[in-house]
Amino acid sequence: MSGVSTPELRALDPLLVVDHPVVADRLAQLRDQATDNAAFRRLTAELSGLVAYEALRDLATAAATVTTPVADAPVRRIAETPLVVPVLRAGLGMVPAITALLSPVEVAHVGLRRDETTLRSTLYLDALPRSLEGRRVVVCDPMLATGGTLAQVVDLVVARGAGSVVVLCLLASVPGLRRFREAHPGVPVACAGVDPELNDRGYIVPGLGDAGDRLFGPPAPL
Repeated sequence: MSGVSTPELRALDPLLVVDHPVVADRLAQLRDQATDNAAFRRLTAELSGLVAYEALRDLATAAATVTTPVADAPVRRIAETPLVVPVLRAGLGMVPAITALLSPVEVAHVGLRRDETTLRSTLYLDALPRSLEGRRVVVCDPMLATGGTLAQVVDLVVARGAGSVVVLCLLASVPGLRRFREAHPGVPVACAGVDPELNDRGYIVPGLGDAGDRLFGPPAPL
């Protein structure tokens, strides 16, 4: 974390900051402005898998038996099908690693476009199932900056009856987490790091820049 105290983080619970040397190293590379698009995509995938691994320790499992080359063995298998919801476009960079980790799994996209003047987001794509009754929903966005976009997405999944919701991101800001907590006090957030501030453009400081642009390049002009 960049100058964020433990008491500040505790006030933002339920919050999981994955504290591991491998995570810290990958996040350092992700922040570096010298990291090119291809390396940024790889690092995003690696970090996404590590954060998801820690955040989803409570996945339901069921007892089963498999036959090894030697004998039958009692095992546990994942017994639920989470719905992964990437927030377009940057959330797409997190999907391959998370879907590789989880099986079975389903994916539904949500797209919001942020007004760079007001910093408010407008929904332009909602591919969520009509009912999420009882489902575990994993919302993915590399950056929890102002918190507004993720709060809107969680509003959508909660309104459709999701059984449980967890937000996975790579980097969060203290102001964004506070805003998100006001909207959804009980929804867990898991991330690789927390930074203290936002600038006047709503970017995390020191942050890592625009995750979408660093994953895929700048969008084509309208």
